[in-house]
Amino acid sequence: MTQPGLSPPIRDLAASWGAAGLEAVRALVQHGRRDEADAALRRLEPSLAGDAAALQGAGEIHLANGRYADAVRCYRLAAGLAPNSAGALYNLAAALVATGDHAEAEALFDRVIALDPSDADAFYNRAILKRWTPETNHVAALIQAVGRVRHPGAEAVLSYALAKELEDLGDHRAAWDWLARGAARRRSLLSYRVEADLETMRQIQEAFSAQLMGLAPRVQAGPGPIFVLGLPRSGTTLVDRILSAHTQVESLGEISDFALALTEAAGPAPDKAALVARCAQLDFAALGRAYLRRQRTYGAGAPFLIDKTPANYLYIGLIALSLPTARIVHVRRDPMDNGYALLKTLFRTGCPYSYSLSDIARYIGAYRRLMDHWRAALPDRMIEIDYEALIEDQAGESRRLVAAAGLDWEPACLAFHANPAPAATASAAQVRRPIYRDSLGLWRRYEAQLAPLAEGLRAEGVL
Repeated sequence: MTQPGLSPPIRDLAASWGAAGLEAVRALVQHGRRDEADAALRRLEPSLAGDAAALQGAGEIHLANGRYADAVRCYRLAAGLAPNSAGALYNLAAALVATGDHAEAEALFDRVIALDPSDADAFYNRAILKRWTPETNHVAALIQAVGRVRHPGAEAVLSYALAKELEDLGDHRAAWDWLARGAARRRSLLSYRVEADLETMRQIQEAFSAQLMGLAPRVQAGPGPIFVLGLPRSGTTLVDRILSAHTQVESLGEISDFALALTEAAGPAPDKAALVARCAQLDFAALGRAYLRRQRTYGAGAPFLIDKTPANYLYIGLIALSLPTARIVHVRRDPMDNGYALLKTLFRTGCPYSYSLSDIARYIGAYRRLMDHWRAALPDRMIEIDYEALIEDQAGESRRLVAAAGLDWEPACLAFHANPAPAATASAAQVRRPIYRDSLGLWRRYEAQLAPLAEGLRAEGVL
């Protein structure tokens, strides 16, 4: 049966349309037809030679398709055609961060900033690349950049960059001042209300009752998807890298395919409450097939494929009902460390609750209640890993994780930092390092400033 989206003739014609064909390829990606999009884009690329803008568009599609090496290739060609284009250089640098080529990425961000001293994103992405020292930092340049910008969004980005570099230098008081300033600016630009997310999580618990969860099939042995989930900044990337260092496992990264398959299956709904209720009445087996079909279009060959989308904890009930071969790995972290890590990360489009200590505390409380619900309704269905335990006993916890996922032990899982696979998360730089303890109890450096977070977590029953 033909999948929805572009018809085969249009798909084939996309390769002969030059730059205009990029829109047809984008449509294929949006409809989950990544294998077809990849084939069409490869046929299309020769017609884009000499067009820097079109090559950048091709690079963007390769990134959306999870093909980082191809994205780097296209961005490098575009940068060669437009060597003084800050945008072309920035795109190449950002792709190189994901592939682990951090030294070249740093040099490119330097060039971007030289070409455009107001490029706040380049300042921020350079700041999070590595640890800075008194001899190698950009604090003075960042303060000058703050004085130049006139938009609160750019000021927020630069403030986060300053907080990062000042923390590296050990100036925690100044780091906090800039972080608080950046978070306040960022929060002022959002119309977000945390109450909406809290209510959605409550509705999920109600719709996916213990009675409904009792219908979930038992986990089947053998290959299948591995969902690595939990709050952002909880250690999900570390767990992903440990598992994907195994020869039988490949990570697809943070993909949205389960949510997209769910949206297609549920159809339009007037509001979130109606959507949640409808999701509890789906053909779960069909949903599982639709998700697995989407997974296959990435072209990954390993028998176990990781979906490392933290927010999939919202869908644990649906995952259990629709995918009997799925492993669900829940990563937990100390709530104060997790809360501080959320606050100091600039998420761009996601995690709007992360710019307010009150919102963070309330969100973590609702998340904990939802996870308690899944744990009670689906006993023994999740593999739970504590970030702190993994740091303190890397070998023991890694072995337990690998065995629980149904895999034989491989020593490469202890050398996760040597894993050559791309990493396109906020932890892209950290996962290239061996296990380190620096992040344990980091919040205590700001104990006084984080007192409202502690108070909020106590009110939520988390502390």
